[in-house]
Amino acid sequence: MAFELLAALIAAVAFGAMVHLLRRVTGSILPRWTVMAAAAAGLIGTTIWLEYDWFNRVSAELPDGVRVVWHAEEVMALRPWTMITPITTRFVAMDTRDIAQHPNNADLRMAKLFNFARWQPMTDALMVFDCAQRRQVLVAEGVAISADGSLQGAEWVSATDGDGFQAAACAAA
Repeated sequence: MAFELLAALIAAVAFGAMVHLLRRVTGSILPRWTVMAAAAAGLIGTTIWLEYDWFNRVSAELPDGVRVVWHAEEVMALRPWTMITPITTRFVAMDTRDIAQHPNNADLRMAKLFNFARWQPMTDALMVFDCAQRRQVLVAEGVAISADGSLQGAEWVSATDGDGFQAAACAAA
């Protein structure tokens, strides 16, 4: 956040300084307000660019084997430019390097998920997948899987067509 604030302020100063220099070189043909307008355009433009580039920056830093399996694009009334192109504000990545198979049921797999959200710390969770029956469950306190692979303490959720979580977990092993 501090990096983004600093980048926006530097852009505002740079844009304002360029127009101020242009005013001086041209003998003040441009009105004085153009300096502030250029600084504001630099500030707003940099902020918008940093908002849209957040997903690309964060997902590019993920280690090999950690794959983005879902992302949310949002339209926000207070950011009218998102009505033209929605902005990615959250995504989930799966660690496909370390997917565990159940020792007695090869169709059951468990993977670690990482939840990323703009302006929030990253959180992680475990999810169990039943590849044969295309269903999944988020592991929480009280959820247990028995030796034969049956689930206790939670209900399976059926995976939809094109489910990125199910595809990544079941293709990895």
